[in-house]
Amino acid sequence: MNVTHEQIRAYRLQAHHLDRKLTLTDTEKTVSACEIQNSPPGVIEKAASAYSMQGPPLAAIEKAASACGIQNSPPGAWETALFNRIEGCTLDHLHDALYRRKTLLQAWSFRGVPAIFPTRESDIFLSPLCAQENETPWIYTRGITGALDYLQMSFEALLPLVQKAALYLNDHTIVSKESLDQTLADIVEKDLPLEKKDFWRAPSMYGAPDKQTVGGAAVSFLLRPCSFSSLVVFGERVNGSPSFTSYENWIGHKPEALPDADKILVRKFLHCYGPALVSSFTDWLGSSPKQAKRLWNEITDELEVVQVEGKDSYILASDLENLRTVCTTDFDENKLLMLGAHDPYLDIRDRTVLMENKALHKTVWRTTANPGVILKGGRIVGIWRPKTQKDKIAISVELYEKLHASEHQALEELAAEYTQFRMASLKNFTISE
Repeated sequence: MNVTHEQIRAYRLQAHHLDRKLTLTDTEKTVSACEIQNSPPGVIEKAASAYSMQGPPLAAIEKAASACGIQNSPPGAWETALFNRIEGCTLDHLHDALYRRKTLLQAWSFRGVPAIFPTRESDIFLSPLCAQENETPWIYTRGITGALDYLQMSFEALLPLVQKAALYLNDHTIVSKESLDQTLADIVEKDLPLEKKDFWRAPSMYGAPDKQTVGGAAVSFLLRPCSFSSLVVFGERVNGSPSFTSYENWIGHKPEALPDADKILVRKFLHCYGPALVSSFTDWLGSSPKQAKRLWNEITDELEVVQVEGKDSYILASDLENLRTVCTTDFDENKLLMLGAHDPYLDIRDRTVLMENKALHKTVWRTTANPGVILKGGRIVGIWRPKTQKDKIAISVELYEKLHASEHQALEELAAEYTQFRMASLKNFTISE
């Protein structure tokens, strides 16, 4: 089967719930793809019943967050992502799900980023990311080398000490990442040999020696692995700062172990980003190639090969027919969307699917301060940036191709809807082409 970029865009828009917004009164079986596939008998009915009991809008919110998790960096990115996926969604709905009902959870997950996902699926978004003994440490912990060399300690020796210190969070909540790093560093220090303590307390070599110690920096790198074991999660923000505690302290019980959690994570990736290669999965996961390959190999019997621009790529066999027919059903090649920075739909490595002009990629996928994007039929046709002043938001749009006057008007209406969602008003709206 030869697959076009148009088919891939149509398929992924649907997988990411961007083809149409989920409604707050959706009473369909809003069960994630992972629960449908290879589930024990009765789990689908049980999950559907649980969703129904929660009532709107929790079912729609969980369904949208379940697809592949939602990055929350910068803070608030998850809110914009769900605004684009759920009809009538409000900030209060989202905060109710995350902070009060706790049907959503925030923890460091894939690539070590803060991510939002359903609490019932914590074992999927966390435990598979734990590297095994014969696998190299995670990409986002490589920077710890400087601290380890200075301390003359190994990664394998230090991680258990930090994990032990993190048990403190079973009975405590700490406000601010800086306080978390140093509090756990002080606990780790008690278990260090006397000759290591002065090195541990020395000023950090990572750019903030007046605020951070070497020990604090080392702990900071190792909080991600602690997260994968549910030892640390995000609590509610306090005066603009994040708070941290353990999963057990935040939710009230230990996370439920789910059968085949590692397989489910790979299925989620392929359902949202297929057709794809294992190298794309490695990048999305943020793991070593060896770890990603191990996980990928667990579902090879569920995959089908397709051709994308003459090269082999892989899709779940269960998604193949949808990929084949999606462009002939409800796909609207003229539909406009304003996605926020780091929206899950943009989190791919085959970026030419969304934007053929490679020279423009660096304007969308930046090292820092990514803009939002304007989509037309799933293609990136421009970028947008908000500027907030108290209760007003100014939005500027830069288009990479000409749009009709009616499309300009449609974008302004989308901008007004977004500012209303942010409980603000649209100060002004400008477009440059």
